[in-house]
Amino acid sequence: MNPAAYLLSLPIRAYRMVFSPWVGWSCRYQPTCSAYALEALQMHGAIKGGWLAAKRIARCNPWGSCGYDPVPGADHDCKPPD
Repeated sequence: MNPAAYLLSLPIRAYRMVFSPWVGWSCRYQPTCSAYALEALQMHGAIKGGWLAAKRIARCNPWGSCGYDPVPGADHDCKPPD
């Protein structure tokens, strides 16, 4: 993880340690938004990873969808062979 992405990940890590246990573990998406953000920052860097994380957090609302939503380009995003 580059230094800029690491700096962006610090508030996310703090949220996971401090606020997440108080708020609860009910998330609309799998993986959770914080896990998604950390993975996006690690895979894509500060700019693209930060953009992907911001888009995901914006979709996480009562009128948004839910379900399995992995980070684009992740290994678990691969389609099975035909």
